[in-house]
Amino acid sequence: MTAPISKDTQLRRRAEAVIPGGMYGHQSVAALPDDYPQFFARGAGAYLWDVDGSRYLDLMCAYGPQLFGYAHDTIDAAAIERIRRGDPLTGPTEYMVSFAERMTALVTHAQWAMFCKNGTDATTMALVTARAHTGRKTVVLAKGAYHGAAPWCTPRTAGTTPEDRANQLFCTYNDIESLEAAVARAGGDLAAILASPFKHDALVDQALPDPAYARRARELCDERGALLIVDDVRGGLRVARDCSWSVVGVLPDLSSWGKCIANGHPISALMGAEKARAAATQIFVTGSYWYAASPMAAGLETLRLVQETDYLERLQSLGERLRTGLGERAAAHGFGLRQTGPVQMPLFLFDEDADLRVGFAWSSEMLERGIYVHPWHNMFLSAAMTTADIDAALDAAEGAFAAVKARRATLRPAEKLQAFRR
Repeated sequence: MTAPISKDTQLRRRAEAVIPGGMYGHQSVAALPDDYPQFFARGAGAYLWDVDGSRYLDLMCAYGPQLFGYAHDTIDAAAIERIRRGDPLTGPTEYMVSFAERMTALVTHAQWAMFCKNGTDATTMALVTARAHTGRKTVVLAKGAYHGAAPWCTPRTAGTTPEDRANQLFCTYNDIESLEAAVARAGGDLAAILASPFKHDALVDQALPDPAYARRARELCDERGALLIVDDVRGGLRVARDCSWSVVGVLPDLSSWGKCIANGHPISALMGAEKARAAATQIFVTGSYWYAASPMAAGLETLRLVQETDYLERLQSLGERLRTGLGERAAAHGFGLRQTGPVQMPLFLFDEDADLRVGFAWSSEMLERGIYVHPWHNMFLSAAMTTADIDAALDAAEGAFAAVKARRATLRPAEKLQAFRR
């Protein structure tokens, strides 16, 4: 008898007919192991259910937006209450002012905020503001860093032109000499240095910011009259209750925010220092849904929880437990597992695994045991997770390491990832 076709497979076939490539962007599973589901049905707390009913402890948190967990009662209730009164309207509501007040009270370097929808919106607005402020064109940024999917920064260049990426100079993250050389090449045309809060590039080990590198970036901007931008779309509120570079004592002029500032409700932000206010006033940026109040209502409740709970300390504690436990189990089975980045935003890569055959196999074994991990992208812990959840992940990892060890000699390179890299 022929096995029934899974609902995920059925949806993929339908999607292929009406969606280019069947799916696009960062939530396509084209570069993930074959057994990873493409479509999901629901989430609750720290867990996610695919369309075929399988449940997973989700260490991706929707690629970051879920800070307090899926379907959070009070956050979602705030958004729903606002939707029932109409949203969006012909103009903004009081929620916009309140959210800007709350964000600027939280973020030390910022005296103003502008809201948008995606991280790409926020980083692009930051760049435009810096150019308006300085009257210059050149931006210095780190090689390999991800700042969004607009033509000026998309990691895939199909459909873009060389002119889209003009006036960009690159340095190596955490390399002061490289940073200084890029700034020198910019000469008198430096508009901004754009930095990630830590090195979180895909497919390579993450790195925390060297305080000396961050300080030198600040100094160079001050010396040249340029603006320092921190792209905190990914790290914001998971690294600190402030801009992420506050942990190394460096305050930027502009910072871009998104993902979890409203626990997954669609809103992002550009935040800035007083000296950049006039430039932000001059630029024209807008969007049909940018002024919607329901995400701002969710954001206000999210920020209340950020300020009134120990969510960050719990994330760090859970992350330490996960990192220590995985390291012990990997070593016991003879694997070199590199765990990099903040413990609450970990990346897992294996030694001697350039083609990711081990990483793909281990990730599939974890998925089979109900734990959703990613083989080459950083992950995210959420405040909905508990010690019992982390222990369940460690139990799954014990079995996954054993299973991969047993078939290691027969593992094949992750060919679909090689195609993705091209």
